Amino acid sequence: MAKPTESDAEAAVRVLIEWAGDDPDREGLVDTPRRVARSYRELFRGYEEDPRSYLARTFEEVGGYDELVVLRDIRVVSFCEHHMLPVVGRAHVGYLPTRRVVGISKLARVVHGFARRLQIQEKLTADIAEAITDILEPQGVGVVIEAEHSCMTLRGVNTPGSTLITSRLTGALREDQRTREEFLRLARGP
Repeated sequence: MAKPTESDAEAAVRVLIEWAGDDPDREGLVDTPRRVARSYRELFRGYEEDPRSYLARTFEEVGGYDELVVLRDIRVVSFCEHHMLPVVGRAHVGYLPTRRVVGISKLARVVHGFARRLQIQEKLTADIAEAITDILEPQGVGVVIEAEHSCMTLRGVNTPGSTLITSRLTGALREDQRTREEFLRLARGP
C-alpha cells in the first residue's frame, strides 16, 4: 500500500471540515487543509526518524563518574492513538552509567523522537527506557512521564487538570531501593 500524499491528507482535512458542518472554501478555511497537513507532518515527525540513533555517539572519558545522570522536565508533546488528540507533559529521564555517557541534549531528542507518534503514554515510557538500556548499557534506567491527555480534559470524562503518571525503572533503579529513591527524588525536583 502506497503512503498517502500531502494532497491526500489535505483532501481528508477538507472532508473533516465539511463533516463538522463548515465550508472548506470559506475565506478563513480555504488554506486550512494545507496548514493542517503541514502541521501534522511536523507533529508526527517521529515516524521519519530513528530516536535510538541519537544515542550512538557516547563519551567514555567520564573521569570516574558513576552516579546518576538525570535530565528533568523535558517537554513531551505526543498524540493519543485512540482519539488523535494531544498529550502534553514532562518527562524525567535518568540512568546510572557503567562506562560511558551521552550528551544531555540527546536524551531530550530521544524523548521527542518517540513522542512524535500516535501511541499510549505507557508505550512511550517503555520505548524511551528500552532505547537507553539497549544502547548505553547502563546499570539502570529510569523514565517518568507526567502528562495531561486532551482526550480526557477536552471531551469524554471532561477532567481538566488531571495528569497521568507513568514510569519505567530498570536494573539498579528498579532493584536497589536507595538508587530508586534517589532517582525518584531527583525526578520530582525541589
